[in-house]
Order: sequence, then structure tokens, then C-alpha cells
Amino acid sequence: MTDLHTRQAATGTGDRSRPRAALPALCASQITSWGIVYYAFPVLNARITADTGWSTTATTGAFSAALIVSAIAGVPVGRILDRRGPRAVMTLGSVLGVAAVLAFAYAPNLTVFTLAWLLAGLSMAATFYQPAFAALTRWWGEDRVRALTIVTLAGGLASTAFAPLTATLAEHFSWRTTYLVLALILAAVTVPAHALGLRAPWPPAPAHPTRPTDDNRSVVRSRPFLLLAAALTLNGFAMYAVVIALVPLLTERGVSPTEAAWALGLGGAGQTLGRTLYAALARRTGVTTRTVTLMTAGGATTAALAVVSGPYPLLLFLAITAGMVRGNLTLLQATAVTDRWGTTHYGRLSSLLAAPVTIASALAPFAGAALAGELGGYPVLFGLLAGVSVVAGVLAATSASR
Repeated sequence: MTDLHTRQAATGTGDRSRPRAALPALCASQITSWGIVYYAFPVLNARITADTGWSTTATTGAFSAALIVSAIAGVPVGRILDRRGPRAVMTLGSVLGVAAVLAFAYAPNLTVFTLAWLLAGLSMAATFYQPAFAALTRWWGEDRVRALTIVTLAGGLASTAFAPLTATLAEHFSWRTTYLVLALILAAVTVPAHALGLRAPWPPAPAHPTRPTDDNRSVVRSRPFLLLAAALTLNGFAMYAVVIALVPLLTERGVSPTEAAWALGLGGAGQTLGRTLYAALARRTGVTTRTVTLMTAGGATTAALAVVSGPYPLLLFLAITAGMVRGNLTLLQATAVTDRWGTTHYGRLSSLLAAPVTIASALAPFAGAALAGELGGYPVLFGLLAGVSVVAGVLAATSASR
């Protein structure tokens, strides 16, 4: 009994070191933060450009700049999380998010609107998945996969909840008033969730169960880390480009815009379903095998979408299957550090892995559209993206530590 208690305290899995309010608080804040700071923009962008005269390229560029800022800021945020825990970081990030959304609403010109998005990028770094993953990994210890799965399932509902809500508000109010209402919701949910739900003591990081704790600088410079970072970046670029390009691909196949939108939405549902299967996959496979398998499966679904022209139910099935793979890949990235190097420097190492992936996701929409034009259509683009996923799988296979 004493040994069990000692082991729980050492691994951070005991109930005394696990705040009961943290998981529901993070679920609520992930749904709300992603839904308002991220998913409201594509719903409102057409109204913003029509009302202001700002170009779609300029407003979308501001949004992409926020993602790049979040990737850069995520590295120092990760260091702070390792040392001090998530409460102060995520609470301040929520306040910055509210300020950014209010700035969207009151922006008198494109310059202020762009600066507001840069502020939103800082908020993303402090409130989105990476800090939440760091909190759950330390507090939940060896039971982290279950906790990570729950919070990503909640995060997957963000677009389902807030895209329709944003659209409904925009039908009755201006886009500026819509952002004001959303800012109030963001403040009411995320600030108290982080300030009150993350108050538990921050436990010391346990040693890796199979190896001594590595110095984080030597890990970052190591061949396995660099190869894994390259694999995740290439795979992230392909994955996000596929998501953005799915609707134009399907319409190019003769599918109606409404049916294409349904395929994209059901692909999101497949993503949620896929995440429920990750724990079983993790129990049955090694980390390298799991990484290579998922990246290769992503390439296979992309290749299938490149060559299958119909009928619509088959295209719908492929979109859902691709979403299931993406759902697993989210959790794969969340556990990539702990599965290889333990939890001691999780915040910094995971932020360094996530930074190039986030930048790739910001560039993917533009690059995908440009490549589709140069290559002669979206089917050829999907064939190229399938190849990128296969290359990512090869890099992942060679990243195994010797």
C-alpha cells in the first residue's frame, strides 16, 4: 500500500496531486477559446471584408500571422509552464484573448485589425492545446492519454458549437457586435475556468520510467528529435492543406457546395471518433510504429481522395476516414515528447515540436491553393500531398532512438 502511494506521488497520478476541477475547466476553455478566437473568423470574414473594403488576402494574412506568432511565443510559454504550471499563463492568455476579440470589434482600420490578431496569437500560445496538454501531462501522469483524449474530444466540438452560433449572431447583428458578444462569452468562461480550475500545486516532473532524465538542450540537438520535428512538420502541412482543399476538390469532382461542406463537417466528426480509438492503439503499438502507421494512413486516405472521383457516398466515407486519422495524429503529437523523453521538459520540448507544425498549418492554405493552380487541379495536389505524408512517415521511421 505504501509502495503504491509512493509510486503515485512519484508519477503524478495520485488523486492528491490531481485537481478535480482541471479537466472540466480545460474542456470548457478549449471549446470556447478555439470556437471564438479561431473558428469565428472564417464565419465572419466575408462580412468583415464586405463591410470594410479590406481585401480577403489582407484579413486572412492577419489571421495566419496570429498562428505564426503563437508558434514563436509557444517556446517561452513552454518553459514557463515547465517551471510554474498553467494557472497564471492560461489566465493571462484568456485575458489577452478577450482584449484581442474586443480589438477586432473596435478596429478602425486594417492596421489595428492586424495588430489585434498578433495579440490573439499570444493568447493562442497561452490557451490552446499546447499549455492544456502540458497541464494534463504533468497532473495526470501515466493516465495522461485518457485525459488528453477527453480534452481533445471537447476541443473537437468547438467548431460544431461556435460556427453555427457565430453565424446566427451575424444574421441579427453586425460583425462588430457579434465579436462583442463573443468577447463577453470568452471572458465569462475562460478567465474563471483557468483562474479557479487550475489552482492545484504544480507537482515536480517525474523521471522517465525507462531512462534517466535527459538534458533538454541535448534532446533538442539530437538526431531523433530533429527527424521527428521534420516528420511532424511535413505531415502537418499535408494534413492542414488537405482540410482546406477538401471542399474545392469535391466541387471540382462535381459535388455541390452544400454536399462538400457536409463532407468537411463529417470529417470533423470522424476526427472526434478517431480520438476515442487512440488509447487502444497506444496500448498495442510502439511509439515509432504508431507514428509511421498514422502518417502513412494519412497519406493513403489523401491518395484515395486524389484518384476516386465518386460516387458521393464513397467520397464521404473517405473524408470521414481521413478525419479519423487526423484525430489520432493530434493525440500522437500531444504524447510524442512523453513517449520518448519523459515529462521533465515537456512544455519546452513539445512547444519546439509544435512551432514548425503551427507555422506549416498557417502556410498550408495559401501554398495549397497556389500549388493547385500550378499543377492543374486539386486531384494532382492531393497526389502530391499524399507523397509528402509518405516522406514524413519515412522520416519518422528513421527517428527512432538507437
